[in-house]
Amino acid sequence: MSNKKALTLQDIADELGITKMTVSRYFREPERVAKATRERIARIVETQGFIQNRAPSLMSKAMSKTLGVIIPSLSNQVFASLVEGIESITQPAGFDILLAHSGYDPKVEERKVAMLLSYRVDGLLLCETTHTPKTVNMIKQAGIPVVEAMELPDKPLDMAVGMDHMQASYHAVTNMIKRGRRHVIYLAARLDNRTRLRQKGYEQAMWDAGLTPSSVATPFHSSFTQGQALMRQALNNYNNIDGVFCTNDDLAIGAMQYCMEKGIRVPSDMAVVGFNALDIGQAMKPRLTSVVTPREAIGRKSAQLLIDAVCGSRVNQTKFDLGYSLTEGSSW
Repeated sequence: MSNKKALTLQDIADELGITKMTVSRYFREPERVAKATRERIARIVETQGFIQNRAPSLMSKAMSKTLGVIIPSLSNQVFASLVEGIESITQPAGFDILLAHSGYDPKVEERKVAMLLSYRVDGLLLCETTHTPKTVNMIKQAGIPVVEAMELPDKPLDMAVGMDHMQASYHAVTNMIKRGRRHVIYLAARLDNRTRLRQKGYEQAMWDAGLTPSSVATPFHSSFTQGQALMRQALNNYNNIDGVFCTNDDLAIGAMQYCMEKGIRVPSDMAVVGFNALDIGQAMKPRLTSVVTPREAIGRKSAQLLIDAVCGSRVNQTKFDLGYSLTEGSSW
């Protein structure tokens, strides 16, 4: 990102022809500022990305040696692994992280970005690629390095480190089809961007094989019980199912459990493939076949890129594809 000078209280005051004290009061006690003035200040804050500074003014002029990290879920093991990778780099380098949680909501991410920037973090790591205009404006104003992790957007805000979710899903489903599966259903939860990318890969693989894609989805977060419910729904809604491709391992393991309860043999009667290759999948019998996502490696690479940029060693490359693989499972 360009090293653009951050908007100050005085800048806002000068633009509106009011005192700096009035602008300061707007942030501390907005009810004491006239409504018309509040609205004028709010418009500038919204459009130009003003960042309130909670750090002491002396400290705000120096490197904080802190990175802001926003993950979308606290319960998902995927992001625990990502954070482990980040800290394996930040701790030896003498950096700390400030961790925030967005719940897959761009408006919540916006508030968390504002909070982290107000503490003058040196860099930001975001786990989503869909942002509000205000978030983008704030980041531009901050002028700090940013990594969007886990995905590879066409136009990153700054840098991106991740994998091709569409290609990984296409590869996994194509291999299911090559193994003789003709009626593969996609099981999805949460319906976030990565889930949709995986669905696109699944659908393309089915279409390319001359087959009809079908999905069963829930807007709720993934869990083993959701996997069981989606497997039950798929069997009730479709005939001749011989495989399910799941957006993550939680759903896949739930699907396997439901099959076992109903006497449906995995993999002879039903192939089950997951995504993320969590350790629990390797403890299942049969072992779950799953797409391996390099979460710790993504965390390490992202943290190193941010620290290098903060220290003046920015690279020209903007996107880093760390690839994927498939586990040696036997559930397909």
